[in-house]
Amino acid sequence: MSEDSEPQPPSNIAVEPITVLLVDDQLIVAEAIRRMLESEPSITFHYCRDPKKAVEMALEVKPTTILQDLVMPDIDGMTLVHFYRNHPALKNTPVIVLSSKEDPKDKSEAFSKGASDYLVKLPDKIELIARIEAHSRSFVAQQQRDAAFRELRELQKELEIKNAELQRLSAIDGLTGVPNRRSFDEYITKEWRRAVREETCLALLLIDIDFFKKYNDGYGHQGGDDCLQKVATALAGAMRRSSDMVARYGGEEFAVVLPNTDLDGAMVIAEELRAVIERLALKHEFSGVGDIVSISLGAAGIPPQCGDDSASLITLADAALYEAKKQGRNRCCRAKHEHDDQRG
Repeated sequence: MSEDSEPQPPSNIAVEPITVLLVDDQLIVAEAIRRMLESEPSITFHYCRDPKKAVEMALEVKPTTILQDLVMPDIDGMTLVHFYRNHPALKNTPVIVLSSKEDPKDKSEAFSKGASDYLVKLPDKIELIARIEAHSRSFVAQQQRDAAFRELRELQKELEIKNAELQRLSAIDGLTGVPNRRSFDEYITKEWRRAVREETCLALLLIDIDFFKKYNDGYGHQGGDDCLQKVATALAGAMRRSSDMVARYGGEEFAVVLPNTDLDGAMVIAEELRAVIERLALKHEFSGVGDIVSISLGAAGIPPQCGDDSASLITLADAALYEAKKQGRNRCCRAKHEHDDQRG
C-alpha cells in the first residue's frame, strides 16, 4: 500500500450505511462535497438546493447526517436547523452547519439552535468524512437503542397482559367459569379481615346440588358437567352486588361469600338462589326430592372477631348445610349458635 493511500476498514467488519443530505444553494459547493464523498462506498449522497424543500427531502431520504449551509436565500440555515429540531422525525438527526467564516458568534448561535457540529467550508475531505461517520454512527446506534427499548417495552406490555390473563385463568374454575376454590379461600380471608377492621358482618352460603351423584350416574359425566355449568351460571347471575362472590367449592358444591351481610340477609339470598335453580327446571328423574335439579343451602353470618379466622364461618355454614340435607334437601337452613350482636 502506498504512503498516500487511504486506510481501508478490515473486510470482516460490516460498515453501516450512511446517508448524507447537503442543503446548500451553491452548486459548486455541492459538486465539491459530492466528489469528496464519492469514494466512500458506505455513504449515499443527496443534494437539496432549495431551502424550502429541505425538510420535505430530509423526511424522504432519512439522512443519518445533514450538512446545512448557514447563509441561504429565503430561509437561512439557522432557521432550518430550528425546523429540524422541532420535527418529530428529524429532531435527533445530526446537523453539521457549514459556514464560509469561522465566527464564534455564529458557532454559538448554531449550537444553541441545535446544531451537532460546525465546519468552515470547504472543509478538509478527511475531516469531513470523519465527522460524518462519527455523527452517523452515533445517530444510528441511538436509533437502534431506541428501537430495542421500544421493542422491550412492547414485550413487557405483552408479558403483563399474558400474566394477567394467566392469573385470571388460574383463579377461575375451568368447567363452570366461576372462581375456583383457591380464589374462594383468598377472597373470604380478605373479606374476613375487612369485616374485622370495619366491624361489619360477613355471611357465607354453602350450596350442594341434591343427589348429584345419581344425576351423574344417570345422565353421564357430560350431562353432569352441563348441569354444573348451568347451576354455576344461574347462581352467578343472581348476585346483587359486585362484592358478592360465587365460587366452586368442590365437586357439586358451591360457596357464596356475602360481605356486609348478616344471617337474616343471607337467608333471604339463599332462598332466592334456591328458587333460581328451581326455575331452571333441569330434569332430574333420579332425584329423591323431585323430578328437577334442586339445591340445599347452609347459611352463616357473623360479625368476625379479632383472633378468629374465616374457618369458623365455614364450619358454621357447613353444619347448616348438613342440617338442610338431613331435613330433606331442597331447602336452606341457618347456622346455629350465632353471635347475638349481629349487625348488617
